[in-house]
Amino acid sequence: MNDLDQLCHEITECRQCPRLVDWREQVAVEKRKSYRDDDYWGRPVPGFGDPDAAVMVVGLAPAAHGANRTGRVFTGDRSGDFLYASMFRTGFANQPESTRLDDGLELIDAWVTAAVRCAPPANKPTVEERDRCKPYLERELELLDDVRVFVALGHFGYGVAAGLLGVTRKPKFGHLLELTLDDGRSIVCSFHPSQQNTFTGRLTTDMLDDVFIRARELAKL
Repeated sequence: MNDLDQLCHEITECRQCPRLVDWREQVAVEKRKSYRDDDYWGRPVPGFGDPDAAVMVVGLAPAAHGANRTGRVFTGDRSGDFLYASMFRTGFANQPESTRLDDGLELIDAWVTAAVRCAPPANKPTVEERDRCKPYLERELELLDDVRVFVALGHFGYGVAAGLLGVTRKPKFGHLLELTLDDGRSIVCSFHPSQQNTFTGRLTTDMLDDVFIRARELAKL
């Protein structure tokens, strides 16, 4: 087992946050009616992608009936459908959709992760839950030492990515906001691909594609 596999194993075994443990396991038992025949993952969800990634995508947390069901970040829900379709169009994924853990999805030059590894009630982790998960993200970045660009999905992802990189005075969040650090690494922001944003047109396919096209340019891929 290599260091990245070991980290993923540690993440999936984590039980540090009682509220999140109770919620993710309750959801895995009660299930959504449309997925009643599925075996839910019901555990923390590790990051996923290319170990030689130049681009790291930072989301919020697993969806209760998405990654908490499938076991892979941004898999099995509408947000993931929107995200991976864009990553496919911009050359970061080998296929445009992901529905389950073993569906053949591979990422190219990219790694997708989340600030919080367990599905939170109402999709709202507490500050304390975020901070307990932070060491996992820090270790992930240490192991993914080719990462040069961070795609921050939503205000929450932006705050976590900025904190991870030691940014103390950050500009106000906005779509396509770009922040370049002294060491040459960059953050590019996007509205989160939630249904609330994609169904209302606040985030369109072209808008998300623009983010990944810019990330590719900044990473010099």
